[in-house]
Order: sequence, then C-alpha cells, then structure tokens
Amino acid sequence: MSEIDRRRVQDLAALVRAAPVRAGRTRVVAIDGRSGSGKSTLAASLHRETGAAVVSLEDLYGGWDGLERGVDLLVAEVLAPLAAGRAAYVPRYDWATARWRTPIELPPPALLIVEGVGAGARRAAGYASVLVWLEAGERTRRRRALDRDGDAYAPHWERWAAQEAELLARETTWDRADVVLDTEAGPGHISITGSV
Repeated sequence: MSEIDRRRVQDLAALVRAAPVRAGRTRVVAIDGRSGSGKSTLAASLHRETGAAVVSLEDLYGGWDGLERGVDLLVAEVLAPLAAGRAAYVPRYDWATARWRTPIELPPPALLIVEGVGAGARRAAGYASVLVWLEAGERTRRRRALDRDGDAYAPHWERWAAQEAELLARETTWDRADVVLDTEAGPGHISITGSV
C-alpha cells in the first residue's frame, strides 16, 4: 500500500475511534460494496492499523443464494448481542463442504470491522459507528473477484450479482455512507470521494 493510502487508512481509523458507540460498548465500522470492490483488502488494512476484530459476511451467507440471510444473521447473531453487552456467536459457513461449522465466540470488542455486501443494510447500519462504501467499476470488480476465487466463483457471478443488485437498489447504501472510497485504481489504492 502506498504512503498516501496508509495515511488514508490512518485517517479512517481516527474517524472510527472518534465516532459514537452504537452497539453496546463496541464501535462498529461497516465496510460495504459490491463483490470485488476491495472490502476485504480495506478491512485487513484497517485491522492492521487498529487491531480490531473482523467479521466477514462471507462466513454468514450460507451459500450462493444467502445474501439476505447473511445480513439477518449479522444482525441477530452478532450485532444485537454485542449491543446488549453479550458475547456474539459468529456463524461460519464452510463453502467447500456446504455446511455450517461451529460458531466462534466473540466477546464484545472495543472495535469491530464488519465487511461484506450488505454490511451497511439499514437493519445493520443502526449499529454502525461508521459506514464505508467502496466503489469500483463492474469490469474491475469481476476481474478481481475471479482472480481471487477463480473457478469457484465464475459460475455464480451473475446469480450473486442479481442478489446484490436487488439488495442495493432497495438499500442505496452509498447514499447513507459516512465515507465513500473509490478503489478503481486497485484494492490497495484508496481515493476518497466522501468525508474523512
């Protein structure tokens, strides 16, 4: 990551640390965007900067048709318990075996990064201290996603994209985001088009 991008991640970390707590004792930063926009990359950079716990919605989707259900699980099994001051039990779906694994206990952290398509859905966003939306063009996103997941994702791209389109048309997450980041130049290159 370039020095400019490192500074932007540091700026984002400072914004998150200063934001109000909305989930019990936990500040939640929600990183949302379409598949291949760079959510996991930004979450990893922010984790390195802050040491925050990370929950990936990929573990909650439960398969290629599970986008909406993943958001429901995020709220019911992770965010609502943390907001109540209880430990969360984070569901974990094993994509290779198509089975649910034993959930992981997550005691209430001071800072939690939630990343994935739907992290900023209205039913989850009320718990978020900061909502980040990532932008990148469809061609770029598809290339990144297929480079990352290869043949496992290729037959499901259209199916998943249709779920994204339906969810995001209803949610308009980018309009509610505290920060909008353009990752078109690369997932490690961050260009801020919103506030930080």
